[in-house]
Amino acid sequence: MQCPVCHCIDQKEMDLHSEGFKEDIFECSLCGASWSINHDLVEIIKDPQQDSFLSVLTESVEADDYATAC
Repeated sequence: MQCPVCHCIDQKEMDLHSEGFKEDIFECSLCGASWSINHDLVEIIKDPQQDSFLSVLTESVEADDYATAC
């Protein structure tokens, strides 16, 4: 699994269990980002690039949303 921020493959995994609650939290060793995965969707918990204008998560865009010059 890769970090969704820097794509590094070196991370730590924390298993949280408490009275029926179970969550796996991942933390990148390189950039310090934290995230969890639920139903194949990544949820960023701690984003080290929070003040950047670049976004970690992207929106899907259909091909017909782009204007083409003729």
